[in-house]
Order: sequence, then structure tokens, then C-alpha cells
Amino acid sequence: MKALTWQGKRRIAASEVPDPRIDQPTDAIVRITSTAICGSDLHLYELLGPFLDRGDVLGHEAMGVVVEVGSAVERLRVGQRVVVPFNIACGECFMCRRGLQSQCETTQVREHGSGAALFGYTKLYGQVPGGQAELLRVPFAEYNTIPVGEELDDERYLFLSDILPTAWQGVKYADLPDDGTLVVLGLGPVGQFAARVGRHLGHRVIGIDPVAERRALAAEHGIEAWDVPEVVDRVRDETSGRGADGVVDAVGMEAHGNPIAQAAQTAVGLLPGAVARPMMETAGLDRLAAVYSAIDLVRRGGTVSLSGVYAGDADILPMKTLFDKQISLRMGQCNVKRWIDDLMPLVEDPNDPLGTQNLVTHRGGLDEGPDLYSTFQRKADGCVKVVLKP
Repeated sequence: MKALTWQGKRRIAASEVPDPRIDQPTDAIVRITSTAICGSDLHLYELLGPFLDRGDVLGHEAMGVVVEVGSAVERLRVGQRVVVPFNIACGECFMCRRGLQSQCETTQVREHGSGAALFGYTKLYGQVPGGQAELLRVPFAEYNTIPVGEELDDERYLFLSDILPTAWQGVKYADLPDDGTLVVLGLGPVGQFAARVGRHLGHRVIGIDPVAERRALAAEHGIEAWDVPEVVDRVRDETSGRGADGVVDAVGMEAHGNPIAQAAQTAVGLLPGAVARPMMETAGLDRLAAVYSAIDLVRRGGTVSLSGVYAGDADILPMKTLFDKQISLRMGQCNVKRWIDDLMPLVEDPNDPLGTQNLVTHRGGLDEGPDLYSTFQRKADGCVKVVLKP
């Protein structure tokens, strides 16, 4: 089959790789009909090479049609249309029963002290072949698939695999009062959905991003979309001098503003894997401009919700300020299955209240994938979201 594979820093290839097979009786094979490039895939493209091997199949946002099931699969049938959540969970352990599928105790990658295994996302999360491919093996298939109807096109459902529940969780974790003001830092795919979710739930939403096209897209959905300069003072001016009730950081470690950390990320990424891996797991290498901004923007007693990915274990946080302002921090990989019952009616609503059909800016086949990775990484050509059709 054809798949997008990692070949080195900023090098992705559309390659021929072996077809996946049923490995465990609880597996299924899904023929992928749509798959997306996620903002967190850009960390693999740019930074996390020490945890990848040349030829690793990428991608963790996918949906398609079941073409084969293992002998223990009873509730999933060949021909069924499904979305595949990005985290791989058993559905039965202590964590899964509490709605913390991203911490599944059955698939935790204990070698690296990580949570549940993920599709297409490095040794840190199990090195499981991903969904930017023609076929995908899905472990624990009855739990790790979301059956969907036949009437609506893929792009109404695809984002249930990751970015839509990630945005929903980010807003829920922000713990806003009914009349609260939400600031969303970063208007990439997750930030766009987080802003729309906040608006749908009745909050005032301010989205902040330096890219004009992203601000314009947010504004189409009733979001107050602001550029970055002097934003802290402006937010305070418009919230009685206090700041926002909650802030969603939808940027993470790619935030601009710390050239020293950026240089450190680049230097470590160029080291041989055996040297770079322990450094990246223990060092403070993240660019923390976004999380520092979130701490400045939130009011005393408010909540900062981190949806963006951070990777360093020795990053320096302003603990005095966090304590003095009595700020709550919530964060973590999204627990996709926890939020599907909330989101499915909105996705299937004919009015499309979250604008699932108003996010994708670029489409292509797997052969166009390498170029589209580059376009997305550079934020070129107004690129907000890429969907591939294998």
C-alpha cells in the first residue's frame, strides 16, 4: 500500500509499504477514505526526529471503511464506516472507565513514561503505524472506532478523530462561568474549533493569532479575532482590568518569541537519536511564549487550559505568578471517546454549528502529501487545515 513516511527532518515521502495485517483477534483493518495533517504532526516534521525511524508511517486523524476484522470482533462489521480516535485505548481499564482514555493502562508506553499509545506518533507513544495511508490496523477495534452514518460526507465526521474533541476538552477544561470571557491563543485547526466551541456554548471569545487569514476565518464564526501586539493590555481593558476567565493555549511548543529555545530545539534535533532522546526527555527545550502569554492574560482565580503540545521536562514556569494569581492549570492529551456523545449531535446537525465544513483549506492525495506538509508548516497560501484522500 501507499503511505506517508518520515524520512528525516522536513522530509516526508509517499512510499510503498507492506499492507497491515490482523495481528490480534481484537484488531480490524480500515481502508482509509480521508486523513488529515495535524498541527502536532509538524512536531514530527520539524523536531521529534530522534524518536522516529526512517520509514515510520505518520498520521493520527483518519476515517474509512472496515475491510477485515479479527476473530474476537463481534460488534464491528466489514463495510462499516468509522472514525478512528487518535489515542489507542482498551475501554476497560481503571483510566478508560473514568473517561481518561489518553492514560489507558493497557496501552501506556511505560518504556518512556508516556500515556496511551497513539497512531503515527513516535517511539514516545508506541511507534504504531499511522493513518496517512491506504490501510490502517486498529487495535482494540470495537472500542477504537466510532461508527458513523452514510449520509454525510467525510469532512463532517473526520475531525472527531482528534481536533474537534481536543478543542471541546480544551474549552471544558478552561472551566468558564456562564457569562465568561474565553481567550484562545493560536487560530490553527484546534484553536479555530476551540473558539467556535466557546462561542457555541455562549461565551465571549477572543482569538489571537498573527496570521491574517486565520483571523479572518475565525471572524466568520463570530469570534473577535485580534493580532498579537499589545494584546494583554487590550484584554484587560475589555474585562474590567481583570483578564479573561479562561485561556486555551492552542499553540504549544511551536510558539514564536524565544530564539534561544528555538536554537536549542534545532540543535538537539540534529543530534544522533541515542544522544538526543534523553536530552529531549529531560531538558527544558520548549518555547514557552504562548503559555507565558496565557498566564498574563488570565484573571486571578482563572484557568489556563493547555491544548498545545509541550515536550520538555525542565521548562521553567513562573511559579510565583501562578501561585500569587491562584491560577488553575489543566492540560493533557484529549480523551476522545469521552466527548463523542456531546459532539456527535453537533456534527450531524444540518446547520453545522461548529463549522466542520468551513475549516479545510487544502486537499490532495498521498502523492501531494509531502508538499502539503511543507505548505502547512510554513503557514503558506492561507493554509489552515489539510485533508488527504488516499
